[in-house]
Amino acid sequence: MVSLKKVLLLLTVILFTANPFRSAAEVAPSTGEVSSPEEINAHIQHHLKDDYYFNFATNSKTGHSYGFPLPVILIDNGLKIFSAAEFDHGKKVVENDGNYYKLYHSKIYKTDAAGTITYDDHQHPTNAKPLDFSITKNVVGLMLAALLLFIGFMSLAKTYKNGANAIPKGVGRVLEPLVLYVRDEMAVPNIGHRYKEFMPYLLSVFFLIFLLNILGLTPLGFNVTGNITVTLVLALFTFFITTFKANKDYWKHIFWMPGVPVPFKFILAPIEVLGMLTKPFSLMLRLFANITAGHSVVFGLIAIVYLFQQELTVGGSIGVSMLLTLVLFFLELLVAFLQAFIFTMLSSLFIGMAVEEHAHH
Repeated sequence: MVSLKKVLLLLTVILFTANPFRSAAEVAPSTGEVSSPEEINAHIQHHLKDDYYFNFATNSKTGHSYGFPLPVILIDNGLKIFSAAEFDHGKKVVENDGNYYKLYHSKIYKTDAAGTITYDDHQHPTNAKPLDFSITKNVVGLMLAALLLFIGFMSLAKTYKNGANAIPKGVGRVLEPLVLYVRDEMAVPNIGHRYKEFMPYLLSVFFLIFLLNILGLTPLGFNVTGNITVTLVLALFTFFITTFKANKDYWKHIFWMPGVPVPFKFILAPIEVLGMLTKPFSLMLRLFANITAGHSVVFGLIAIVYLFQQELTVGGSIGVSMLLTLVLFFLELLVAFLQAFIFTMLSSLFIGMAVEEHAHH
């Protein structure tokens, strides 16, 4: 019975996700309007970007969006706080305390009362940008993930207060095997006897990435781990922990490798330093690229409803799109776990290399 409920839940997620496309497809034959590849690509690009609005759906005919705006928080000669609704999706210029701001291509620029945007030779805006601390859609996703993790681990912690042999209940039954997996398969083999020192970070990064990846597959439309700024910060945490916790042996093997002829030490040292930087870069890029590619492909498969109406008919295009999307959805569930596993595993490996005590002969 539990398995049946899970299957029904996943099918509901897919149906809800595809619903906007299905509705438009049903209207298209009567109006003769079919979305072009350019419009579909613009929709995909909009999903991949962060946003100051939390939109659930948009009526392409009227331009009306169903959702709610998020708070805009700017620092520009003082603190400026107002609702993103004042931008009217970039159609209006916002005046606040004598300053004018315009939302242009998902970024906020200072401008004049007319909303003038100036460009350089490469058609990039040259307007000044205020410091932006707004609560965007990605920030909401991070807050939601943090809240869910806090509730889940508080439940697990209460279980352990009843004794070491207490059996977890509720969500704790799901969390405990994963906690033990991170400890026994990642931390202990790669770090050794100092694994407890780094378990809080490894557990945090594993469950945060995993949960954010899962949220990205829901109709809420989050794409937090598909934002390169987020993956950059996560990778920098691993880099700083590795760098500041590293022992003397680690730095010795980077700048003055034992057992290597002196001339080659001067050649290898810059390469080793470059390797220190490429490790977090690979962590950042791998997570960002895989999640972004996954979301793009899912939207591309849903877009079959639009692109192949004439060849497959409306019903056929919906059926093919739903089938392919459903298959990819289950694959993305695996990728959601796999990317969290890879990031955590490599982080534990890099930390283990930094704190490993080498035997000297």
